Amino acid sequence: MIERVRLAVVGVGNNTSALVQGIALHRQTGSLVGVRRPVIDGLGVDDIDFVAAFATSEEKIGRDLTEAIFMPPNNFPSLDCDLPKAGVPVTKGLVDATEIDRVAAQLAGAEVLLYSAPSGRPETARAYAEAAYRAGVAFINTTADPIARDTEWMDRFTAAGLPLLGDDLASQFGTSVVHNTLLRLLAERGLTLVSSYQVNLGGTEDFRNLFENPGSKKQSKLNALSASGKVELAPLGYLPQLKSQKVAHLNLEAQGWGGTAVSLDVKLTVHDPSGAAGVNIDLVRIAASALRNGQGGDSAEATPLLKSPPGTAS
Repeated sequence: MIERVRLAVVGVGNNTSALVQGIALHRQTGSLVGVRRPVIDGLGVDDIDFVAAFATSEEKIGRDLTEAIFMPPNNFPSLDCDLPKAGVPVTKGLVDATEIDRVAAQLAGAEVLLYSAPSGRPETARAYAEAAYRAGVAFINTTADPIARDTEWMDRFTAAGLPLLGDDLASQFGTSVVHNTLLRLLAERGLTLVSSYQVNLGGTEDFRNLFENPGSKKQSKLNALSASGKVELAPLGYLPQLKSQKVAHLNLEAQGWGGTAVSLDVKLTVHDPSGAAGVNIDLVRIAASALRNGQGGDSAEATPLLKSPPGTAS
């Protein structure tokens, strides 16, 4: 029997809630609904054990992970499964770089650190990457803050034989994936793009944070789109009544044969945390497999799952 992946997570928000609950649901039912790759290098969807969790919310610190994921402001719904206690109390996360050694010590026994905190905090992202490096743990950056795109970080992790995957998730079926597919389809069918835009609305804390601190998120979304010079991105909109749902509106204006007009409007509604968990479940197993095989640095296998992999703009 293959050894389960020992996973630590930073951020006990909606994305972590979706991942924790989804693994439990699969473990109990064996359902492959929404699963892209049932097995990766011998690792199944349920071959993951949570061994550490870090958060800054005082209400979550000290609670079992399976309890903390339901604490406000989390609003991802409860899935239809039993959720036994994980036996993993949520630990106080990094406040500043002086606590890197403390976190590194608490990562003892972990193989992979999944950084799933809000985007727009580059100093915090770098501090957790440093903790993972010191602990000898693979690091996955799901945020738009540049870590894997930074050649110094990549060189360090590669030399140490530690996987470094990032940056920024391309959600399982999110706006960037759909938008880029439509842009490529226009080009493949010989149409000329005139203009395009996307609008994203959501009700999670991550949306609120990105609405207030857009930072590098716009560039990361552009990295995921072909023909980005003709694509406009509206600022992210935070609507708390949407809860964990994201509503996206896409428009493409193009010209066909003879310069005739083609116009396409699409509305996409998804649960944003599910889209993240459906990708994270693969990234975690890719990182663990690479670590066990002594393959440090980037992984080509992870590139399609990311908006801003190494080599894209910061």
